[in-house]
Amino acid sequence: MSERSERTVRRSDETPEHPDFLWRDPEPRRHYDVVIVGAGGHGLATAYYLAKNHGITDVAVLERGWLAGGNMARNTTIIRSNYLWDESAAIYEHALKLWEGLEDDLGYPIRFSQRGVLNLAHNLGDVREGRRRVNANRLNGVDAEWLTPDEVKKVCPILNTSPDVRYPVLGATFQPRAGIAKHDYVAWGFARGAYQRGVDLIQNCEVHGFRRDGERVVGVETSRGFIGAGAVALSAAGHTSVLAEQLGFRLPLQSHPLQALVSELLEQVLDTVVMSNSVHVYVSQAHKGELVLGAGIDAYNGYGQRGSFHVIEQQMAAAVELFPIFSRAHVLRTWGGIVDVSPDASPIIGRAPVDGVYVNCGWGTGGFKATPGVGWVYADTIAHGRPHPLAEPFALERFVTGALIDEHGAAAVAH
Repeated sequence: MSERSERTVRRSDETPEHPDFLWRDPEPRRHYDVVIVGAGGHGLATAYYLAKNHGITDVAVLERGWLAGGNMARNTTIIRSNYLWDESAAIYEHALKLWEGLEDDLGYPIRFSQRGVLNLAHNLGDVREGRRRVNANRLNGVDAEWLTPDEVKKVCPILNTSPDVRYPVLGATFQPRAGIAKHDYVAWGFARGAYQRGVDLIQNCEVHGFRRDGERVVGVETSRGFIGAGAVALSAAGHTSVLAEQLGFRLPLQSHPLQALVSELLEQVLDTVVMSNSVHVYVSQAHKGELVLGAGIDAYNGYGQRGSFHVIEQQMAAAVELFPIFSRAHVLRTWGGIVDVSPDASPIIGRAPVDGVYVNCGWGTGGFKATPGVGWVYADTIAHGRPHPLAEPFALERFVTGALIDEHGAAAVAH
């Protein structure tokens, strides 16, 4: 256990103190039991659970920029577990259960708001898919309901449910336990918890390569010198495939821009999260009052943190039709994250085909909602050198055996 002093945390709806450890860059030691590459939500959660659940505190989390400055800072904070396939439902439901107790566990206000998620149905195919998914969710112990258009209107009164529009609402699935959380608070909470347990958080430390002893990786070459490692865990959203190529193997991933935007601050008008697969738009209202709207991924591959204008334009047109009141709002800012998409739109978690290396990647648009769940199972996998039962179906080997978990179009919308 670290001898660093505990910090006092305000447990209220007020903005918490900015964690002062974010500004500290400890000089990395020459060797750690575990080196995690990527200080986003997944990397920080993995470090936290390695320390908390397994007593492994000789851990360094390396970040080439600043802590949680990548996709963790560029997401729309939606949390849900109503996925179709058993394997997906299991890991996301595990994450949701952790979310429900995470503020108490971390001792830090993450602003988790269980306001529910509506997945709209606009055509017969949507209705059939939605009803099927509700039944599958219930069989897996996941809360799910099918709502008629009138019931949808009761949950979200400002939604246009008129039959005379381009995207008529024929019904919706509803998961009451789903919701949103404040992404930067989540990162700070996990970072604080890991830091207090002795984990080193090393910013401005870019990984340039890896060092081997025979067939085993024994450390990383960084912009701050060589750092030895008993195990190396890759968890860099959008860039794990680049690191894998440096190690001599390829991951079946494509990187795409994913756009979103927020409005100016508004009075509270939206008390749930609304998503639509047919038009690839989703919207919630943040704690401060901004409308948070996102779209589907851009079709092209790329690393630019912006996307095609027509994607945002179509997203806004659909959002204004579904929510006429939004036509009065003004856009405050837009952004694009970089998401890795695997062939079956499901993550890759487990041991890499290089001794001493583990991978966690390919989450597409599902990464934020999985944060505590994947941190838990990834830490367990690293600690024991074998897959956690919830991670086992997501091993890289499934692309050889054909045992895919194809969530393309199967989980309402890929967010």
